[in-house]
Amino acid sequence: MQSVRAIAEEIVAREGGYVNDPDDPGGATNHGVTIHTMQGLGLDLDGDGVVGTGDVRALTRDRAVDIFVEHYFYRVRIDVLPEPLQATVFDMQVNSGSNAVRILQRLLRRMGQNVAIDGRIGPKTAAAARAAVEEAPDHIVDAYGIARRNWYYALADGRPSSRKYARRRDGGKGGWITRAEEFIAPRFHLTEAEHRARTAKWA
Repeated sequence: MQSVRAIAEEIVAREGGYVNDPDDPGGATNHGVTIHTMQGLGLDLDGDGVVGTGDVRALTRDRAVDIFVEHYFYRVRIDVLPEPLQATVFDMQVNSGSNAVRILQRLLRRMGQNVAIDGRIGPKTAAAARAAVEEAPDHIVDAYGIARRNWYYALADGRPSSRKYARRRDGGKGGWITRAEEFIAPRFHLTEAEHRARTAKWA
């Protein structure tokens, strides 16, 4: 398995540089780290006493990697999940916070595991994940990736301003969908026709 830092470096590369999209609830973001995260951590990089967009712009890639490893991997306790699940849950945690764990918990419930859907990785969720990997070692990562993809589509169904993240202007797969499919075996990727059919009801 890749090191946690190597996975975090891939996430930073996937997230890209500075953006401040008014349709993104995360607000100003750089290397995937939101202004809200930086405010919560008190990262006043320019020393003016306020964590603002200037601090977000000043965030380096290496500092972003450090933040992800400490606050989105170890603090969330992704390290106690089975190794096959760690990279995809970590990526989703960076992208969508505690929804990453809730998606996993819902999947575990569907597989017959008795876990609470609370967005936290405790002993029961960790044990259920281990049992699920033992039960379906060749399918659990794909199942989680598909559940991620479905969550993105459902989010865009209910929030029109977010549809541009799931569908490009030309109708093709948007960044959310291609991101989820990076963790899904190619045989389970949607075809362009299937994607367009799934999003056809969107204006």
